[in-house]
Amino acid sequence: MTRILFVCLGNICRSPIAEAVFRQHVATLGVSDQYVLDSAGTGAWHIGGPADSRGIAACAEVGIDLNSHRARQVQPSDFMEYDYLIGMDQNNLQTLRGLEPTQCRAKLALMMDFCDVDTGQDIPDPYYGDDAGFDLAIELCQRASAGLHHYCQSRGTGR
Repeated sequence: MTRILFVCLGNICRSPIAEAVFRQHVATLGVSDQYVLDSAGTGAWHIGGPADSRGIAACAEVGIDLNSHRARQVQPSDFMEYDYLIGMDQNNLQTLRGLEPTQCRAKLALMMDFCDVDTGQDIPDPYYGDDAGFDLAIELCQRASAGLHHYCQSRGTGR
C-alpha cells in the first residue's frame, strides 16, 4: 500500500479535490486497493467542516462526490504514517518542511511536480475567486494524477 496525504491551507478546496481526483484516477485503473488516501490542511480554520460548496459542485460535474469530506489539520504523526505528503503550493510545502520532524518517513513533494508540464507550479487557491478556480484546480489535479501514480508505481513505495 502506498499512503498519500494531500495538503493545502484549510483542507476545504485544493487538497480534498486532489485526493478525490487521484482516488477517481486509480479507481479507473483498477488499482484503488494499492493506495490509502487522505487530505489535510496546514491551518486549523476549517477542522470538521465540509469541502467548499463550489468545489463540491465542480467535482460533481466530473463525477466526483466530495459531500462526505470533513477537514482536518496535518498532525505530527502524518509524517510517519504516510509515504508522501503532497503540497498544493510552495507555501504549504514550505510549511510542511517547517513541521517535518527529524525522523520523517514521508517524502514531501509538490503536486504539480508529477505533471509532465507545469513542474514546480502551484495549484492556485480558488477560495477567494470564482467557480472557474475550482475547475482549474480539478484540471491541474487530473493532469498531475497520472504522473503521481506512475511515480509511486516506479518506486514501489508503500508498506
